[in-house]
Amino acid sequence: MPASSLPPPAKRSKTKGDATPLKILELELTAAAANNAPLNPLSDLLNLALGASDVNEMSKAIYGLYRVFVVIISNDKLAPGGGDAARVVRKWIWERLDSYVELLVGLLQDEEAALRKSALDILFSLLKHLSTSLTKSSPDNQPQFHFSHFKHIAQGLLVCPPSLRPGSNASFEGKTAPDVREHFVDTWFTVHDDIRWCFLREATFMLSRHSSADHPSMLGNLLSIMERLTTFPTEPSELNAWWVEELGKKPPKPKSSKTDGDAAQDSDIRDVDDEDEEEDDWRKFFDGEPNAKDTKKATGVKGRTYQLTFHQSLHSLQAHRAVFTRTWLSFFPHISSVSTSTNRSFTTRALNIMHRGVLPHLTRPILVMDWISACVDFGGTVGLLALNALFILIKDYNLDYPLFYTRLYAFLDRDVLHLKHRARFFRLAEVFLSSTHLSASLLASFVKRLSRLSLTAPPAAIIMVIPFTYNLLKRHPALMVMIHNTENVNDSFVDPFIPDEVNPNVTNAIDSSLWELYSHKNHYDSAVSTLLRIFEEAFTKPGYSMEDFLDHTYGTLIEAEMKCKIKKEPALAMELVQNQFPLALDEGGEDVAPGGMDAVSELWVFG
Repeated sequence: MPASSLPPPAKRSKTKGDATPLKILELELTAAAANNAPLNPLSDLLNLALGASDVNEMSKAIYGLYRVFVVIISNDKLAPGGGDAARVVRKWIWERLDSYVELLVGLLQDEEAALRKSALDILFSLLKHLSTSLTKSSPDNQPQFHFSHFKHIAQGLLVCPPSLRPGSNASFEGKTAPDVREHFVDTWFTVHDDIRWCFLREATFMLSRHSSADHPSMLGNLLSIMERLTTFPTEPSELNAWWVEELGKKPPKPKSSKTDGDAAQDSDIRDVDDEDEEEDDWRKFFDGEPNAKDTKKATGVKGRTYQLTFHQSLHSLQAHRAVFTRTWLSFFPHISSVSTSTNRSFTTRALNIMHRGVLPHLTRPILVMDWISACVDFGGTVGLLALNALFILIKDYNLDYPLFYTRLYAFLDRDVLHLKHRARFFRLAEVFLSSTHLSASLLASFVKRLSRLSLTAPPAAIIMVIPFTYNLLKRHPALMVMIHNTENVNDSFVDPFIPDEVNPNVTNAIDSSLWELYSHKNHYDSAVSTLLRIFEEAFTKPGYSMEDFLDHTYGTLIEAEMKCKIKKEPALAMELVQNQFPLALDEGGEDVAPGGMDAVSELWVFG
């Protein structure tokens, strides 16, 4: 074991006023790296960092180590080549670097916010320097990315190991710190194309290697990052931001097969005997027939995704979509395997961004059809959100979904008018039922069911039902018979509607009437009773805009009443009564209250 390079106690006391031991070690290592001298003080500097409990000392230590390792990397100390002695030295430096990276990854969970941000900045800066060094040592200077180092970063963001700083008592419980997540997303994930591609690739591998039981917060950490991805490229020309600058170089055109040099780009050039990852051809599954419209616009790398090298994949929009698709397809089974409240929450969050943040960027959106269909079966909020995604698949991607209107009819239960997402349901239902090719019996079932549910609905929901029903009657005149059905006017009325029938085509709703809506004519809320009068007038109004009625709540209704100007003061009494409270009399007609005071007034006599 090499002797400690720390100065002896006597010398340490003499130099205390000039420089700290940490600064002395940093200067010695910087000079040693530049002059090819032994780097033994590196272990002492690392031990100082690992033993530092004070925040300021830890900050100085990690930045000192960062500057030292940048000098070591810049002087090609980690580049392959040389004899056995050079190999041993490289292995020893790699071990020190791995320990340092492990310390930085742990600091992402530290209780001190400044250390968390500094650790993430240093990790990504080291990634840039290591990738540049790897590029210099590669054949023909082919651009490289240091995957082995990036795996540690992805692990720190998704698995979140605890901080190694003595005395740190962070309470994140394996969840990504909010400031770390926001810093990563805003600075790298949504900005640099190479970081996004590599993170999605590594996240997919981690989902396959780790189970949610061993790392319960991993799914939530990944989802919290994925749902913030709002800058996914839609055109090849948008692939123009690179954290590793060498990767911005235009790649060669793809060939029929990879060369030996290209095949080595996905592996790490290190002297340590690491396990090589077997290259798979999963990207074949995501290759679809190119769209002629997209082909005209394409200016990036063309070719089958599974035949592209890493460098070519970064410049291929189809490759970005492929890795994005595989990440989501690997994520969905994890939140569907076990039905828990946590997984239900993850499902809701994923469906919230499905129509705008996921489906447009998948290679084949039809791949998520089975998962979305299963979510529709959940009903409630999850089912409504899944219905939205299902509509996008039907409208934009020609999905043929059998018994769609039977599923939609099943959502009209007693809870639909009480859900937070009822406005979204009415938006979707208006689109679904707008086709003039739908049968009158099917449409009548929806109108009748909503009319029946309005009997127990809050006023804000009834205000949605009334214009929705009016628009359907206006668009489909065959339903007009439901608002003035006089066939059984002389007999005792028996509603022919079958409320328990699940098939909307055989509920006999067309033979019934909308008496439930008419009952709101005397509703206690004047907004409801006033709006309902539209059914007693001629249907000359072109139709209501549903957006004007979907934001009503108890709060908006009360606010409207409070702001309403009173044109005429309401009458408080019809007649002037001199004696509002008669005297209290006993059974014989005598006063029981002293002094002829009435019983109510006596209650307010004290003493």
